[in-house]
Formats: sequence, C-alpha cells, structure tokens
Amino acid sequence: MSRAILQLDGLSCPSCMTKIQNALGQQAGVETVKVLFNAAKVKADFDADQVNADQLAAVVTNLGYEVKNVKVKEA
Repeated sequence: MSRAILQLDGLSCPSCMTKIQNALGQQAGVETVKVLFNAAKVKADFDADQVNADQLAAVVTNLGYEVKNVKVKEA
C-alpha cells in the first residue's frame, strides 16, 4: 500500500472536500481518502499495482483544483 499526499491550491469550501473525496474514492485501487481542508492537502492510500499518484493528481486537476505538489510514501 502506498500513500499519496497532494498539496492543493483552490480548496475553498467544505463541498470541495466532498467532491474530491468522492472522485478519488471511486478510483480503482484507492483504499482511503482524507481531505485536510485547513492544510489544503489530500491523503490517499492506494494500491500501486492499480493506480499511481500522478493518476490521482489528474483526477483532482480535472475537478478544477491545482495540485501544487505530490509526495508518495510507501507503507
């Protein structure tokens, strides 16, 4: 299991959190998603055999948010 930490720009309301959580949660291989509103970060635990951090960042970008930084930690 891997963890992607996405630093965002443009996260402006609680409904944004829900939108991102739902979109990432529907991706194959994603186990958990947590949006940290005040820190403007998303943490997503995922199976690297099914999806990668760049694909997760693309999902967030397609929702209209800027991903400023992506970090991946192996669990």
